Amino acid sequence: MEIKGILIASTVIFLWAMHLFYILSFVNPDPFSPLFYLHILIQAYLYTGLFITGHDAMHGTVSKNKLTNKIFGYTSTFLFAGMSYNRLIQHHFDHHRYPGTEKDPDFNVKTQNFWLWWLTFMKRYTTIGQVVVMAVGYNVLKIWFSETSIIVFWVVPAFMGTLQLFFFGTYLPHKYPHTEEMKPHNARSQVKNHLRAMLSCYFFGYHYEHHSYPAIPWWNLYKIREKGLTKEEVMQHRH
Repeated sequence: MEIKGILIASTVIFLWAMHLFYILSFVNPDPFSPLFYLHILIQAYLYTGLFITGHDAMHGTVSKNKLTNKIFGYTSTFLFAGMSYNRLIQHHFDHHRYPGTEKDPDFNVKTQNFWLWWLTFMKRYTTIGQVVVMAVGYNVLKIWFSETSIIVFWVVPAFMGTLQLFFFGTYLPHKYPHTEEMKPHNARSQVKNHLRAMLSCYFFGYHYEHHSYPAIPWWNLYKIREKGLTKEEVMQHRH
């Protein structure tokens, strides 16, 4: 897993960077072109992969070497939106300790409305430092690329990535009602379909499996979904 994890993480970051450079440099932001929208969707999907890579680093599954793991974690979350890796780790492990409760920083006990929950989610993870980093990045990119291209190819896909991550990785898996089958994680998984799971959120629709086996990297979650879990296995592997 050591080499494979590093290779997969490197590939995601490379594809994100190369596709972003390509569309900023060579793609005309033409709203009448189908390719214009296809490139936006691809970049949004790669943004999601960028965050998933940072998420795997939080769980130590990119590399067994702590320094290498941290490098990938800091790099991917910074590139995603100038996010604080240390802040993400703190909140994410609280999410695993107290899923679907008032102590869960990713959960909203006051409302299950998608947009209100998403806005609360964004507020909890947005920092002044992040805003400054993004503002600086925007102005640096303006030196080489048009503002229109920066907005539609850099800003918009990032927001789409947050929506994809939130919808498939937080909202659907953890929203009420919390049934007996969702215990002990207050989490559910989407219907087994590996292609749909990969396209929707890099297998994180298999969310019960992730909470049961947090040390499993995203690219192996489908294997856990394949074999299924008993209650005894869930309790033995509870995070």
